[in-house]
Amino acid sequence: MLEKQKLDRINELVRKERNDGLSEEEKQEQKGLREEYIKAFRSGMRNQIEGIKVVDPDGNDVTPDKVKEIQKEKGIHNRD
Repeated sequence: MLEKQKLDRINELVRKERNDGLSEEEKQEQKGLREEYIKAFRSGMRNQIEGIKVVDPDGNDVTPDKVKEIQKEKGIHNRD
């Protein structure tokens, strides 16, 4: 996750953009912060998906094979 200071700066730039507009330098800063935020978000989401175990109502593991392979490589859920 992104640092609170950077999230606060993203929000500050959004407010300023709505009210006063941004300089070119601020637009570049905003773009960079947004890219960093998206990268951190995707990384966190990927980690959650890779760690998930899907079980059907009968208790059978129905986790997709692709996810199982990633988990096996990372040693998650100790699959054989």
